[in-house]
Amino acid sequence: MKREQLIHQRLTEQFQPLHLEIENESHQHSGDGSETHYRVLLASEKFQNLNRVERQRAVYALFDDQFKTGLHAFSLRALTPEEWENQKDQFPMVSPACKGGSSR
Repeated sequence: MKREQLIHQRLTEQFQPLHLEIENESHQHSGDGSETHYRVLLASEKFQNLNRVERQRAVYALFDDQFKTGLHAFSLRALTPEEWENQKDQFPMVSPACKGGSSR
């Protein structure tokens, strides 16, 4: 299974998202077809009553094995459905430039 499919599957199963976007940005960094850099936008009821750090920890915990096997960058915005509704029309999400290190 490709890493992008795995990310989608795990996020869907764990968070039943109202909205989910996954963008493979690896081509901007290594250019070799690797699956090392992702940008994720996730809106889920499961984030209610969790602060930003708790949300990110919950998501990143799903991918500990992937970080050990080549996943280098995972840019994440984790929102409640209400936050998503309030921001979706003005939502610029741009990942920072990579400083290297994707050649694990």
